[in-house]
Amino acid sequence: MRAVVYPEVGVVPAVVDVADPECADDGVIVEVAATGVCRSDWHAWRGHDPVELPIIPGHEFAGVIAAVGADVSGWQVGDRVTTPFVLGCGRCEFCLAGDAQVCPDQLQPGFTLSGTFAQQVAVPRAQFNLVRLPDTVSFVAAASLGCRFATSFRAVVTHGRVQPGQWVAVHGCGGVGLSAVMIAKAFKAKVIAIDVSVEALAIAGRLGADELVNDNETPDPATEIVRRTGGVHIGIDAVGHPALAAASVSSLRRRGRHIQVGLLLGAAAQTAFPMDRVIAQELVILGSHGMPAVDYPAMLELLASGALDPEQLVTRRIGLDGAGAALADMDNPVGHGMTIIEPGT
Repeated sequence: MRAVVYPEVGVVPAVVDVADPECADDGVIVEVAATGVCRSDWHAWRGHDPVELPIIPGHEFAGVIAAVGADVSGWQVGDRVTTPFVLGCGRCEFCLAGDAQVCPDQLQPGFTLSGTFAQQVAVPRAQFNLVRLPDTVSFVAAASLGCRFATSFRAVVTHGRVQPGQWVAVHGCGGVGLSAVMIAKAFKAKVIAIDVSVEALAIAGRLGADELVNDNETPDPATEIVRRTGGVHIGIDAVGHPALAAASVSSLRRRGRHIQVGLLLGAAAQTAFPMDRVIAQELVILGSHGMPAVDYPAMLELLASGALDPEQLVTRRIGLDGAGAALADMDNPVGHGMTIIEPGT
């Protein structure tokens, strides 16, 4: 099959011919119809999140089952499916409690396994991790869920416990941040979106953001957020930057909740929060690391009903031949929204 591979950190990935994946007894083979280009893939490619090389990147995908392992029941060739980017073991205390996204024995396509920038991908642990797609949800929409949208959904809905009328601050309006804006508005919250890009803020405004703050024009964004909102109930760092994380915590109202969605890796992982404020105002700091398969049906129902439309966030569709350049472009991102690879084009 054709697949995108990079042999070394920072070498632009290229399309090569590789062996077709083998179907494990507990797994399936999925014909990839669509797969997202995510900043997490870029972090691995740049060596911030080490992976064993060479590797096929990609972890947000949707497609059709092409083969079913001997130990897998209830699934057949031709079924439309996706999976979370974290494949839980299905046996540990966390998986059994419905928290597969923090499984200590997790597997991840594109990181610990061959990924989805390919015509086909092998999915182990299929019985526990496969998610059936409604016919009304397109492959492109489903692929956009895989990491950014699903992680934002869990951040806003599960961790944030968003309620109508509450203020949600979204720091960074890339794919993750715009997903959070859309989800918060679907739950009738008020949103203040913060970014350095006029274009990104314009998209956030079209998605319903009530207030827009240009970080380049605001010397103290946290103070400006508090001035406009009185302090937010939920703050989200959707990029992964120490300054944004600190600003998010500083703009919370008392007993507010900060959810860290953007990755903080390397030296940035030792981010300092204003802990005096956290203690005095009983603030909550949480991480959001994907969403388990068991929680997907509720989100998919909202897509099927039209209440959420992540396909609006897709700004570019490319074939496998453009995938390497799309990943490299994240060195200096100029576009906003999501890029989706369709391996069949």
